[in-house]
Amino acid sequence: MSLQEQFAQAQIDSKNLPERPDNMTLLKIYALYKQGSSGDALGERPGFTDMIGRAKFDAWAALQGTSQDDAMQQYVDLIEDLKA
Repeated sequence: MSLQEQFAQAQIDSKNLPERPDNMTLLKIYALYKQGSSGDALGERPGFTDMIGRAKFDAWAALQGTSQDDAMQQYVDLIEDLKA
């Protein structure tokens, strides 16, 4: 199975985890997904009134420079760990 296929399967699996991950893990899942699918963070950081959007953007921006393949593999590995 190719990395793209594993990534797509992990996206499906992420919606059916046995329990809801904590907020920090959810941010990591989001950031790895965005880095793996879109590359480095784009656009402006949301304003201070959008705390959730800002946290998501910061988590994604922290992965700046991580290759899309590396991010996809980390995403797949994280989802696999959470399924266990």
